[in-house]
Amino acid sequence: MAQKTSKSSWARPQPSVRRSNVVGYTIAVLVAALIAGPLGAVIGYAVGRPDASQAAIAAMQEADVKRDAQQIGELTALARASADDLNKVLAGLAQALPQDRTSAAQPAGPEQIDGWQQILRQTVDKHADAPSGTTATNVARGGFRSAVNALVTTVDTYAASRQLPESARQTFLDLAARQRSVAVMMWSVAATQLDQLNVDAGNGHQHAYLTSTPEEGAITADDVPEGTSN
Repeated sequence: MAQKTSKSSWARPQPSVRRSNVVGYTIAVLVAALIAGPLGAVIGYAVGRPDASQAAIAAMQEADVKRDAQQIGELTALARASADDLNKVLAGLAQALPQDRTSAAQPAGPEQIDGWQQILRQTVDKHADAPSGTTATNVARGGFRSAVNALVTTVDTYAASRQLPESARQTFLDLAARQRSVAVMMWSVAATQLDQLNVDAGNGHQHAYLTSTPEEGAITADDVPEGTSN
């Protein structure tokens, strides 16, 4: 009887499907990384880079800071020079219109009044220029200008009173004294604003107050030395 032959248990090995998938996945990851690297850099640059509007706004803000710093310096110099001139007028008015009613007035003559008015006209001209700046600087500038104009009215009222009969003069003298107080108080507010502007700008305290006739209610300079920031 012929013997049965059995099928050999050995067979050709088949490619591993799992290994093939892993290799394919690895290649896909490498390709994605190569593409994503440069693409991510481009996207990051595009996101981080300010657009044209933001760049323009930043440039305008920088220009505003430089302009305001210059204006603060110029206004401080103008206020100091003007205060020196106005103190001369106020010193004369202090004798003509003494705050202490018990003190005898020393009436000013036409020549002295003309001198006051000349100083004031020159000061008005100096403060006529009003370049646009930040709101805080514009407020200080406007305060100084208004104070000078109020002092002009003070002297004009005093001059008019000298043309009146003595019986009607006191009413106008009292009005002139009130106008002087308003002018000095307005200047003190502007000087305080200017002082703070200088501190904020890094210049330290800068005092441009009127000193001849401290009026009741007027703000006076602080005790902090000029140039310090505290």
